[in-house]
Amino acid sequence: MDAIRTDALTKHYTVGFWRPRPYLALDGLTLQVGQGEVFGFLGPNGAGKTTTLKLLLQLIYPTSGRAEILGKPVGDTSVKRRIGYLPEQPYFYDYLTAQELLEYFAALFGYAPAERRARAAKLLDEVGIGAERRLQLRKFSKGMLQRVGIAQALINDPEVVFLDEPMSGLDPLGRREIRHLILRLRDRGCTVFFSSHVLADAEALCSRVAILVNGHLATAGKLSDILAFKIRGWELVVSDLTDGALQQAQRQGHVTGTTRLGESRYALELPLTPAPEQILAGLIAQGAQLVTLNPLRDTLEDVFVRQVSATSDLSASLGEGSRRMGPA
Repeated sequence: MDAIRTDALTKHYTVGFWRPRPYLALDGLTLQVGQGEVFGFLGPNGAGKTTTLKLLLQLIYPTSGRAEILGKPVGDTSVKRRIGYLPEQPYFYDYLTAQELLEYFAALFGYAPAERRARAAKLLDEVGIGAERRLQLRKFSKGMLQRVGIAQALINDPEVVFLDEPMSGLDPLGRREIRHLILRLRDRGCTVFFSSHVLADAEALCSRVAILVNGHLATAGKLSDILAFKIRGWELVVSDLTDGALQQAQRQGHVTGTTRLGESRYALELPLTPAPEQILAGLIAQGAQLVTLNPLRDTLEDVFVRQVSATSDLSASLGEGSRRMGPA
């Protein structure tokens, strides 16, 4: 059984005052998300990511299509106790403390007072809120509010958690902590479905991703399938490299790009062939020292940019720069 399934999920909005017209926010989305996986839902602003999450949580209703969570239609009351949700811009009552807020949400799930306090304290520890938990939320920064929002999404030990831009407002340390938290959720069997613009986080966390562009699903699948992890070259960083040795390697076609990092220290971009060991051996023979040798691969960001560009070019060629439907 899939944790999340959508079948031709579509949402139209009516826009305009004098001449109302339908606007296609999501067009026939079909996805399957397995239980216990971290699934990244990627796309530029306005792609339809938040619309999809709101449809799955039945905060809005689809124009057509259907969706299921844990084998039941979205909106089934028995499922709501088993899911958690962090909205893109969480808003909480400013005069509650972080501890009080989480205890309030725990009470909504029917936990006894002692269990509420224990759950709230444990989750605040996990998201890195210390003594600040006794402060009113109006005194919190955006990053701290984001941490509290993640904690409230987990207060009921959900089987499926939806996170809309979970890294928003977090500093590098906070992002690292939340990445570790997401991996711990995965390890305990929780399904994590999150949307993000932070492609590096998605690449580090996700077993599968989907890329949404202009309401359409551009591509979806395992990272290994999308990226193919094909090596397109090598980056070689060396020190003590003489000008003569560098010029010789360039003349032989062994170096396709050069970046000077410091005195006699260079980052060299090498082609796939010949093998980098051969080039490195020649440089070392002339006095160079190896610092690092890394493969150059396509990243998730490369795929993302290509998909967005391809979809935009197709829309332009068809004269469909917007997602209006029918005559204006």
